[in-house]
Amino acid sequence: MFMFEKAITGSRRYWLWVLALMALLGLGLLGWLHQFQQGLGVTGLNRDISWGLYIAQFTFLVGVAASAVMVVLPYYLHNFKAFARITILGEFLAISAVTMCMLFVFVDMGQPTRVLNMMLHPTLNSIMFWDFVSLGGYLLLNGVIALVTLSAERKGVAPPAWIKPVILLSIPWAVSIHTVTAFLYSGLPGRSLWLTAILAPRFLASAFSAGPALLILLCLVIRKLTRFDPGKEPIQKLALIVAYAMLINVFFVAMEFFTAFYSQIPEHLEHFHYLLHGLEGSAGLVPWMWVSMTLAVVALPLLIVPRARRNEKVLALTCGIVFLSLWIDKGIILIVGGFVPSPLGAVTAYAPTLPEVAITLAIWALGALMITVFYKIALSVRESLEEPGTDGSVPAGTLPSVPAVH
Repeated sequence: MFMFEKAITGSRRYWLWVLALMALLGLGLLGWLHQFQQGLGVTGLNRDISWGLYIAQFTFLVGVAASAVMVVLPYYLHNFKAFARITILGEFLAISAVTMCMLFVFVDMGQPTRVLNMMLHPTLNSIMFWDFVSLGGYLLLNGVIALVTLSAERKGVAPPAWIKPVILLSIPWAVSIHTVTAFLYSGLPGRSLWLTAILAPRFLASAFSAGPALLILLCLVIRKLTRFDPGKEPIQKLALIVAYAMLINVFFVAMEFFTAFYSQIPEHLEHFHYLLHGLEGSAGLVPWMWVSMTLAVVALPLLIVPRARRNEKVLALTCGIVFLSLWIDKGIILIVGGFVPSPLGAVTAYAPTLPEVAITLAIWALGALMITVFYKIALSVRESLEEPGTDGSVPAGTLPSVPAVH
């Protein structure tokens, strides 16, 4: 009860932030009620483009959720103690991201009862069903791990032994959620942009770039706004992970370009022509594509050069660039671009409507609210442990150590 009480106490700045997020939630709820009454016709979706902003955000956020393994694996499996102060932050980020993913699927289905169909009448050969299972399981695993480890930390004791197998299971499970998501697209033979064997590795590479980049930004914000210091070493290690993952991601994208343009197969080329130059006068995604590629090219030297990466002001800017580049790539371009042109060669424009944008912003606001509350609880526990004499169980300035999993 102590932990949850901390979420309802805060400064004026804290409550202004919470109220702003709740205002966005209110607007989004109005947008969803309008969509619920009128149907998905109020969105920009159509016969040729059946997945849009909602599923694009879902795809991107699955990667953010999966990236938690980048701090969980080194800390719990290899006892990399530098991540001790930020592992719980990564787990809470994963919980928030998975919740947002499931909400984007919920609003994309139009009618809530369609979600029940997936649970009450499961189709075992449906990738969507297995994606639902993988996301639900990952949410449960991270929820249990975060609650148990944070409770143990507050009491100044080691987590119970039974949590170790759960932690071990969460590591491959994190990889599975984005792999299964990639299978949703690469298993569709009529969509040439997605019909590639490296889509799952590409998804994972982008996930391990965008997620840690966001976690770095959150750590820097926490350091600025609170008394808690995540530490310089874990931030730099995360930056190194972002650098390697972003290099691999750009390499994979370059391979996609080579395969399409060198082979000159029209079905593959048309998607890239649409994204780079437009087709039949439709060029809505062209500026987005060039901005994403430019940001990726700008970010690489800033990540690779050690001197730039170690400068935290430059690192914050670089992480913002990486996150924005990959959000454009997976949160806009990849999904919509896969539908244009259609298998019959139709070029159809798509633009999100006001209800779509309002609902999307509301789900992002809910994710931000969850992170705010979770981080406030976690930091309150950390601060109580670092105060002399608190609980009488942990010496001042120390944190309970979580044993490595062997």
